[in-house]
Amino acid sequence: MSDSESIFNLPVLQQWMQLVITHPDGVQEGIESDAAQQHLVLRADELESVISRSQQLTSLERLQIYGNAYYARLIDCMGEEFPALKHALGEEPFASFVFAYLQQYPSTSYTLDDLGRNFPTFLSETRPDDTSANWPQFLIDLATLERTYADVFDGEGVEDKTPLDVQALASIPPSDWERLRLIPAPCLRLLEFDFPVHLYATAVKNDESPAFSAEEKTWLVIFRSEYIVRRRAVDAAQFRLLQRLVAGDPLGRALETLLAEDQIDEDELPGRLRDWFTFWAKWRFFSEVRLEQS
Repeated sequence: MSDSESIFNLPVLQQWMQLVITHPDGVQEGIESDAAQQHLVLRADELESVISRSQQLTSLERLQIYGNAYYARLIDCMGEEFPALKHALGEEPFASFVFAYLQQYPSTSYTLDDLGRNFPTFLSETRPDDTSANWPQFLIDLATLERTYADVFDGEGVEDKTPLDVQALASIPPSDWERLRLIPAPCLRLLEFDFPVHLYATAVKNDESPAFSAEEKTWLVIFRSEYIVRRRAVDAAQFRLLQRLVAGDPLGRALETLLAEDQIDEDELPGRLRDWFTFWAKWRFFSEVRLEQS
């Protein structure tokens, strides 16, 4: 296809314009980039052959409006998904982090719901080498929490499913626990952090101005009920048991592992287990019980 034909080919023009306005170094560099030149061989001073000028603006200035608006819109979207992280960093540093992230992980999805999916990974990949500083881990934990909130909100839930029969579950004798598997709800997430970032995020949501949290091992369960994303801080023992159950261990084996790791005293287990199951059933942590054949 000749250059003159390309100018009048809408798909070619669309691909060229996307490459130009999303170029990290600006529109002019985007026009001259190899990727854009593969679609349309054009110098910046020839831009008027594709984009007409207006009475007030040159062709380049008109195109730059789209380039600036593209990144501004994506930064705004990321700020809506990561409000606590934006608060922790400050508006300008947050925008700089997002801009750098979009160069490493450019938007490739039709939906903005996927835009921040790799942001926690990016923060982890680019964290400073100074291991004495703990603030990078705080930011990574915070970003992971907020991204999990978004995933749980947008994902599959249990609202249209039949709740577990708690009485039927309670009637299964301990002798069958080695065959008893609990199938986790699709909206259940388990997060282990070095900081209580859930408290920081809640404070920001309440329009407070919290300071960075002190380092403290934190175990969170994230779930959804009636289309509301909720979180619950739990102790290490309950968290480890949930981990084993979510991984597919039968209840009996999961409990054996818990006791073997000295996560809980054997005398305390019956009462704690009763309380845990009551809470799990109330908030529908598990969607199905399977008693497998021996």
